[in-house]
Amino acid sequence: MNSATSTAKPAQHLLALIAWPLMIFVSMLPDILFRELTGHLPSWLFGAKLALIAALLLGSLLWPKLRPLRLFFGVLLALYLLEWGVNSFYTALAYRRWFASAGFFMQQVGPGQVTRTTTAVLLALVMLAVLRRFDRFFLVKGDLSAPAKPIPFILTRPPSWRILAPAIAGAMCLGLLVFIFAFGRPPALKLLTAALPLLPFVLLFAASNAFGEEMLYRAPWLAALDAPLGPAQALLMPAVYFGIAHYYGVPYGVLGVIMAFIPGWLNGKAMLETRGFSWAWFIHLCMDTVIFFFMALGAVTPGG
Repeated sequence: MNSATSTAKPAQHLLALIAWPLMIFVSMLPDILFRELTGHLPSWLFGAKLALIAALLLGSLLWPKLRPLRLFFGVLLALYLLEWGVNSFYTALAYRRWFASAGFFMQQVGPGQVTRTTTAVLLALVMLAVLRRFDRFFLVKGDLSAPAKPIPFILTRPPSWRILAPAIAGAMCLGLLVFIFAFGRPPALKLLTAALPLLPFVLLFAASNAFGEEMLYRAPWLAALDAPLGPAQALLMPAVYFGIAHYYGVPYGVLGVIMAFIPGWLNGKAMLETRGFSWAWFIHLCMDTVIFFFMALGAVTPGG
């Protein structure tokens, strides 16, 4: 082992010891614990998260050993400020009234897609302003036929992503269907006809949600973490964050965390190995289409 490698390992470990606790604290985990244990969120929690991120970002300007994580701190700060600002802006416009005359599915899904897509576009513009090029935060097509690296415990010699990505999308959709029919409320056949007019909105919301979540919780994170922590931890950290964020999603609870973590890790792997957004967005789109279609049918609802 050369001296450069031996020096890099302790530095990477130090950065990981800072990045991981920060990610856990600013994730939904504290919110979940407070809600489940006390029934409410403390008013200081959001401010404490912002203060910690801002303090570490300032520290990275002053302490050279923290500088490799500067972009990560900046991504987190931009994400939290944009989410807060966009939600405040639309709330001031009483934007939920825009969907008041629509059906239940539109009222349930539409407002969240408005805020999420707006936030994602703004974060993309922030990343472009900082990094100057779309490819530096994976917002490009990428190499769709790039070779895939092994998937632990599953595939030791996987095919290229042109084959692997559709296979992953199909497997994930099949898993969702099994879950829905096992634990949801399978819809009556007559509801399928009634839901057909909603299919364009299902596809639109699936596309926007896939873009929003990949842009907010995957691409900038990988751009910020790959160099300082290495690809293994760069993949794992946003996948854990993404999984925790789905505790109150579809599916609900710990199962939802696990079922979001797995495609989150795989989507990150697709993004890193193809150096682009396309396959991650495609896999996410397929899964969200299944979820939103059954939400339109009333077979599943967020939060259980």
